[in-house]
This record gives sequence, C-alpha cells and structure tokens, in this order.
Amino acid sequence: MALYKYRAKKGPQGVTEGTVEAYSHDEAVDKISQMGFFPISVEEFRQGQSMAQPVSVAPSRIKARSSDITIFSRQLASLLRSGVPILNSLSIIAEQSESQGMKDVLHSVRNAVKDGGSFSSSLVKYPNVFSHLYVAMVRAGEDSGNLPEVLLRVADHRMRQEEMISRFRMALSYPILMMLVGCATIIFMLTYVMPRLMKIFSNLGQSLPMPTRILISMSDGLREWWFWICLVSAIIILLIRREVKTKTGKLSLSLFALHLPIFGKFILKAEISRFCRTLELLTRSGIPILKAINVTIPVLENEIIKEHLRKSYQELEQGGSLGRSLKDSKLFPPFMTNLIIVGEESGKLDEALGEVATSYERDTDETMRVMASLLEPLMILVMGLIVGFIVIAMLLPIFEINVMAR
Repeated sequence: MALYKYRAKKGPQGVTEGTVEAYSHDEAVDKISQMGFFPISVEEFRQGQSMAQPVSVAPSRIKARSSDITIFSRQLASLLRSGVPILNSLSIIAEQSESQGMKDVLHSVRNAVKDGGSFSSSLVKYPNVFSHLYVAMVRAGEDSGNLPEVLLRVADHRMRQEEMISRFRMALSYPILMMLVGCATIIFMLTYVMPRLMKIFSNLGQSLPMPTRILISMSDGLREWWFWICLVSAIIILLIRREVKTKTGKLSLSLFALHLPIFGKFILKAEISRFCRTLELLTRSGIPILKAINVTIPVLENEIIKEHLRKSYQELEQGGSLGRSLKDSKLFPPFMTNLIIVGEESGKLDEALGEVATSYERDTDETMRVMASLLEPLMILVMGLIVGFIVIAMLLPIFEINVMAR
C-alpha cells in the first residue's frame, strides 16, 4: 500500500491538503471523493521526492494556434468526462502537445490550479491565448459544474469558425495567385522585354502608334521611378494602417465596408451569424443575457454593428427588448429581429439565435462559393486584357512595317 499526497476542493472556495493510503492511484481518488472532496491533484509520495518548480511563463511571449486551443478544449473535455482529475488532465495534454508554447501555458495553468486557483482564473493570465469569450465560457462551466460539456461546445464553436475561415482562404487562394503571377508577368514585360524592343523601334524612323507610345511611357516611368513608387506606396499603406487603428478610422472603414455592393451584405450576414452563434453558445451555458451580450460584442469586427449592439445592450439593461431594439436600429434584417422577438416571448431565445446563425452561415457559405467562382474568370479576363494590350502595343509597329513593305 502506497501513500498518496492530495490537494482537493472543499466547497466552492476552500482547498484542503492531506495524505491517504491506497493500493493504486484510482483507489486514492475514490477515497478522497468519498470524503466529500473534489480531487485537484493526487500524487504518490516518496521519500526524498523533490517538489516540481513552478513554470514561469511571460504571457506576452506566448503564442498558440487556434487549432491548438480547439484540440486542447476537446481533449480536456474527454478526460474530465472520463473522471480524470483536472491537474492530471492538464499534465497529460501538455505532454502530448506538439506546440512548445502550449506546453508552457498548460504547465503554468496546472501550477496555478495546484496552488488553489480556479481553472478560469488561471486562463485569464494568458489573454493572447485564451480570449475573454473562452474564459467566460469556462467560468460558466465551473459555476454550473458542467465544465466538460461547456468545453465541448466551445470546441465545436471554434471548429465551425476555423472551417469557415479555411473555406474563405481557399476560395481566395487561386484568384490571388493569378493576380500575383499576372502582375509579375506585366512587370517583367515592361522592365525587361520592352526596353529591348525600344531599340528596334528607335531605328524605324517613323512615328509609333499611340498604344506603343503609352506602353513606352509606362516602361520608362517604372524603370526610372520604381524606388519612389515603392516608397510612396509603402507610406500610403502605413498611413492607412495607422488611421484604421483609431476610433474614427475604424468607424469610417466599417461604414464603407457595409455600403460596398454585394460585399456589404456579405459582411453584415457574416457578422450577424457570428454574433448569434456566440450569444447562443453563452446563453446555453447559463450565462445571463446582459453579460453574454457584453462578452459577445468584442468578438465582432465591424465597429458600426458594435455601436448598434451597444445601444441595444443599454436598452435591454433598462428593461427593454433585445429584438425590438435591434429592429429599431434599421441595420439588422427583419428575419433576424423577428426571430429574436419570438424567441424572447416564448422563452427560447437560444433556439432562435441558433436558427438565425445557421441560416446566415448557410447564406454566407453559398455567397462565398458564388463569389469565388465568379472571381476566377474575372481575374482571367482582366489579366488577359492587360497582357493583350501590352502584346498588341508591342506588335503594332511590326505590323506597320509589314504593311509598308508590301
């Protein structure tokens, strides 16, 4: 029989330590649970055993991929549902993780929990890894005693978001590749091919066609002013990036994005689906609606939509209706606002939010596929016209020579 040293929860806030004799680790856990405690850590005690030193990690230096956090959430949920104590679960996942940053974070979180802190408060120390939404969900799971199920919901939610982003990137990858290859081809023709043809044109002793003169001017300008063109472009990009970080710049960019033809409706539907899906996730986990909205708003990116939601939050705080306040804003479509109103009146707001999110996720996915299918031939057409103009402009003088020779 071995001696096991344990650390366990005693009530919502209390933490107790002690030792227990058992033939195995599982038997020790059972004995601690029978004593009315919730095991945090159970380790076999040996003479001369040295205590592990806490892992100190600078939160600002930690980086983790979104997929790593999703995998961690699902693995932790599975281990907790199997009855593995949270400290042991964190240790197991840390050892299996391929990301060194994730290993360091999990070891640090484990040490914080081992010292008596809650799991959610330990995650707060790493805002670059675990978002405010993630921490709020974990805290709700701890308070309700339903942490494994909440973690599974978080993992499913993150997986849906990652799949949508992946589809968006795949839809744009081919058009972007075509644009880069087309631009490289145009620059090569203007800076390498055109100067060699100019030597031939200069010996013709006749006036060149207008398209050829335009092309020669573009070639000369690009070769002589390329440094200043790059410098001015870089300055403009830096100024735009600095401006969009200000509140006024964010509002202007958000307003411009919402009024773009076709893309404006796509952005609005994408933000609505993200808002409704996140709010549904929080309300299903038992988080009060006001707190859930307050956590959900920072998840969005469009500042105009955020401002309308903040006004709805204030009206709801004063006893109003979320659906009616959104309807009065005139920004959100009637389908969304009417369903939310019905959900509020029937007491099934989470189901209404889920239906809205599913509908708009389907719409945005379909719109994305249509835009991707139209963008490819459009890019081919544009690049073909530009390259065609360059080729014709280079060949026109040669055609004129043939005509004169005849």
